[in-house]
Formats: sequence, structure tokens, C-alpha cells
Amino acid sequence: MERLRQDDPSHVGPYVTLARLDAESAERGLPERRFLARGADGRRTVLLCLPRVGADPSRWAVEAEGARRLRSPRLLPVTEVGGGAGSPWSTTPYTPVLPLLAALAAYGGPLPEDLVRRLGADLAEALADLHDRGFTHAGLSPAAVLLTAGGPLLTCFGAVRAAAPDGTPRSGLPGLDPGCLALEQAAGGRPTPLGDVFALGAVLAYASTGHTVPEQSELPPGLRRLIGSCLASAPADRPRSARDLLHALTAHAADAPPGAPTPATAPAGPPALPGRVVAALAAQSAGLLAAEPPSAAEPTPPPPLPPAARKVH
Repeated sequence: MERLRQDDPSHVGPYVTLARLDAESAERGLPERRFLARGADGRRTVLLCLPRVGADPSRWAVEAEGARRLRSPRLLPVTEVGGGAGSPWSTTPYTPVLPLLAALAAYGGPLPEDLVRRLGADLAEALADLHDRGFTHAGLSPAAVLLTAGGPLLTCFGAVRAAAPDGTPRSGLPGLDPGCLALEQAAGGRPTPLGDVFALGAVLAYASTGHTVPEQSELPPGLRRLIGSCLASAPADRPRSARDLLHALTAHAADAPPGAPTPATAPAGPPALPGRVVAALAAQSAGLLAAEPPSAAEPTPPPPLPPAARKVH
């Protein structure tokens, strides 16, 4: 949780913004702005999302509405879309969440291999569910993964589609980590399930090493071959589906070096987060409990600096 900046809106629709979810250092990889906000009456706390500055708000609104209509395990449920096509926003009920980037910062470096495997299995299961129903996520990146006590959640649904129309080269799109964009999509191809598999490989590489384009030698031995196959340039060289990737992540690690202990099959239930990550989640909750929006009966006058008082309708 980060302090609001002077150019952040103080209000969005019926909500008072309390804090930013993401650190300023993470902005380059974010396709949307994310805030912790509360209803003006103080009764509801939400995670509120806005398009990235400079993005096409109408395209972002289309994807936000698509996410609102879609109910899928491990996909952050969008419950409200407002503001119209010109200045859209979306919300979901608040639960303590930590972006994957912040989780690595709280932990002090890359996550343990067993935790990466468990997170990967949950995310692969989420993608498999979407793909089975005819959808692609088209926005998976480290910034799109939020960790909770009950497991990871996917956000930023449709970020690739919202950033550029089909047929437009997408390499270097603002708000998208280029390491998460499959070559065929970077060249302007339509998002596909195998593009999602590539992006998940990049997310697992990030969780394992701290960046999305690692050297093979940097990856954990038990995940080296699997992550490497996800990041193959040719779609045909990747796992055939997210469900195949899920099976590989929950099975024994066939590519562990000779003589190395074989990791056990991933157990059921949410992955156990490291203590420092759990503490960061608890700190976020404590900070929100202490944050008080302006009273509805006695509204706080806006500060004298105009940028800090900007309102999004």
C-alpha cells in the first residue's frame, strides 16, 4: 500500500481513494492504476481500477465489462463498472492482496521453488478454466498476479487487447512487460491460449529469479525445463495447453538433476506464504483500518493544489 500522489484522484464515482496498491517503481509494468478506496459513507472498502494514463479508455472499459461478466476461479471478480466509456472505473470488494512484485520485495528476493510451483499450478488451473470456456486472459504478467491468504488471483484481464487492436505490433506497449508477450502476439497476432502459456512461463520466471527473461542457469533446477518450454519462441514447442502445464507442475519434477531430491506432488489447498509476505498483507489491512475517508456529513474541503483535488466522474 502506497501513499496517494498529487496527481491521483481524490474521488472516483462514489468512492474516496485512500491509497495506491502498487509502488511507483512498478508503474512501467502496470496496464491500469489500482487504488484502495472506500465508499463516501465509510461502509464499503474496494479495490478500484482505472485505465493507465494515456490508454484508450473505451477499449479498457470493454475489457472491464468483459471481466465483470466472467466468473472464473482465481480471476479477481469485477463487481462494478462505472464512469462510462470516457472515464471508466471498476471495483471489486476489498480483500488483503499483495501484487507479486511487492511479494518479492517483502520476501527479499525470488520465492522458494516449491512456492513457485504451487503458485504456478493455481494460475495454470485458472487459465485452463478460461481456455475451456473459450476465453484468453491476454494480460498475464507479474503485475497481474495478486497474492492472498487463499491463493493467487488474476487481474488485468484483456490488457493486451485493450492496449492495441489486432494486427498492430505490440512490442514495447506501455504498461505491459515485454518479456510476457509471446513473439506471435508482439508481431500483431491475436491473443491465444498458447500466448497465455508463454506469459505464465514469464511470470514463473519472474517469481523464481526476479525478472521475466532469465538465463536458463538462473532458473531452479526442478522448474528449468518446464519454464523454458513455456518461453519457447515457437508455439508448437510450448506445453500443448494450460491443463498440460498444470499436470506438469503438480507431478514429480522430471528435469531435476541426477541425485537431487524429487519434489513431492503439489498438495491441495492454497500455498503457504512466507512469513514476511503474510506480515505485508497484515500491514495492508492495518493501514486500511486506520484510514478514514472524509465524513459525509462534514466534507473535508479540497486541498489548495488543483492536481490533488482532481475528480474522475
